[in-house]
Amino acid sequence: MNRTMLRCAILLLGAGLMVPAVPQRGGQPPEETRLPNGKLQSDEILKAEYEANLKDAAELADLATQLKLDLEKNDRFVLSMATLKKTNDIEKLAKRIRSRLRHN
Repeated sequence: MNRTMLRCAILLLGAGLMVPAVPQRGGQPPEETRLPNGKLQSDEILKAEYEANLKDAAELADLATQLKLDLEKNDRFVLSMATLKKTNDIEKLAKRIRSRLRHN
């Protein structure tokens, strides 16, 4: 019985020491910032990112089509610098879109 009480006391002491390590949250949710036109700032940011993603995706599709045509046109042993640049541009666009999507 003595051991059981000692174990309980140690557990309670440990739990008491752990409580201050847990961040305290206020009872109120964070207030969302509104723009002068009354719309939520977060909604406007999401809308702008969505439009940028559509624009970048269209450019990405165009570059992929151009790359396919270049690869079909070129010799199998030789690639032009422009073709290599297109692959770099495709990679940059894909990373930009992915980073915006992960941000949300």
